[in-house]
Amino acid sequence: MTTRIDASRPPHQVLDANDIARVITRIAHEIVERAKGAEDVVLLGIHTRGVHLARRLAAKLAQITGREIPLGTLDITMYRDDLRLKPARAAEHTEVPADGIEGRLVVLVDDVLFSGRTIRAALDALNDLGRPRAVQLAVLVDRGHRELPIRADYVGKNLPTSLREAVQVRLAEVDGRDAVLVGDRDYSARSTQALAGE
Repeated sequence: MTTRIDASRPPHQVLDANDIARVITRIAHEIVERAKGAEDVVLLGIHTRGVHLARRLAAKLAQITGREIPLGTLDITMYRDDLRLKPARAAEHTEVPADGIEGRLVVLVDDVLFSGRTIRAALDALNDLGRPRAVQLAVLVDRGHRELPIRADYVGKNLPTSLREAVQVRLAEVDGRDAVLVGDRDYSARSTQALAGE
C-alpha cells in the first residue's frame, strides 16, 4: 500500500501591513527623485489591486510634493492574450485623469510582476488612450519568471519564487488586511475551491 504524502504547504507571510506602507513610501520618494519633482507624473493603477496601490501612492506623493498627483485606472481585460484560455470576467472601468496622458510621464502601478503579459496588455491599452512622454512601471512584488522583456522601474520587493508557488497580495480595501503571502500553488487552488464550495 502506498501512502500519498501531501507536500503542499499553506502560504506564509513575507510582507505585513507595516512593510507594505514602507514600500509605498520608498517608491513615492524614488518617483519624486527620478522625475525631478513629479510635476508631469500621472499614476494609472491596473485593476484590481494595482488601483488601490496607485491610490495609496498618489496620497503619499501628495504628502511629499504638496500637490495632487493625477490618478487614473486602467482595465486591460480586452487586451489580454489569454482571453480564450480563461473564464470570462467582467470588464472593469478605465478612468483617465481630466488632463489626459499626452506628453506626461505615466507610471503604471500593479501588485505582482510575473510573466510580463499583464504589463504588455496594459501598454496596448495605454496606446489607445494617448501618447505619453514616457511610461514607467511600479510593482509591489517582482516574482521573476518573465516571458516578455519587461522590467519594473520601481519594485517594492524582489521575491524569488518557483513556478510551483503562488504569490497572494492582500490589501485592506479588497481583502480586509494588508499582506503578501507565498505558498504552494496547489494548496492555494484547493483553498479557493473549498471557499467557493462553502
